[in-house]
Amino acid sequence: MEKTACKQCPRRCGADRRNGWGRCGADDSIRIARIAPHYWEEPPISGTKGTGAVFFCGCPLHCVFCQNREISGGGAIGRIFSEEALAQAILGLQAKGCHSIDLITAGQYAQKLAPLLRALRPQLKIPIVWNSSGYETPETLLLLQGLVDVYLPDFKYYDSALSERMCAAPDYFEVASAALFEMVRQSGPCVFDADGILRRGTLVRHLVLPGHRRDSIALMEYLGAHFSPSQIRVSLMWQYTPPAQPIAGAPELSRRVPRFEYESAAQALKQFGFDGYLQGREAAKAAYTPGFAVSPEGDASGAFQF
Repeated sequence: MEKTACKQCPRRCGADRRNGWGRCGADDSIRIARIAPHYWEEPPISGTKGTGAVFFCGCPLHCVFCQNREISGGGAIGRIFSEEALAQAILGLQAKGCHSIDLITAGQYAQKLAPLLRALRPQLKIPIVWNSSGYETPETLLLLQGLVDVYLPDFKYYDSALSERMCAAPDYFEVASAALFEMVRQSGPCVFDADGILRRGTLVRHLVLPGHRRDSIALMEYLGAHFSPSQIRVSLMWQYTPPAQPIAGAPELSRRVPRFEYESAAQALKQFGFDGYLQGREAAKAAYTPGFAVSPEGDASGAFQF
């Protein structure tokens, strides 16, 4: 049983994914919702030609406001890829001129992806980006050492009562902060190429939520106390978009983030001297959430400001 009981994520649900679904919504296959150039990440990730985004199905966290809820629930959605087919798709994105390969919410597939990335390493000339919720185990991250160039983790919640309410994970901060230290250890300081593309390093994201500016400020203060501006970059996101239907138990999420709340978090970030990225309020719209049945064109990186 031990060999089949899945413990890849902090949920450690113990599912036998060969015969069913884990709590993350994944089985033993690699399921992917979308593979295409993507233009809506931070400027050093998307650049002018886009990042080669691979949107994996499923997620261990299941935040109640998830903007990718269409695919994060997992189950029999998306298309099943063999390791060989995925490797060819990644090389195809590189051939199209993408600045990076952006592996989005891939933690539940880490045991399969690590050997794939190792085999691809000699053929890849662009960085591999590990784009995650930040809710990662040390064991999973160690599988990726030397294979991931850029870590792009969310840093979502400070208060355990908030993370319990938003994603049934009261341990989120404890887990994500430990994961962040490991990511920074592996990646080292941020290194950019001549075109401003991030070749190596850790870029921490935080999405400001309506009604929770104090939690955002606490996270910025934590980053300021434990990391220096030479170690990480920070992206403070203003793109929260309320869902069409109210979220049960979270009435505050039915509105957008007002300027005062976002700017309070931004001020907390700036006092520590971090370099990074702020969003304008125009980012809070559905256009910045990709459709999973189409391949949108265009460059929306202007939503971010230095």
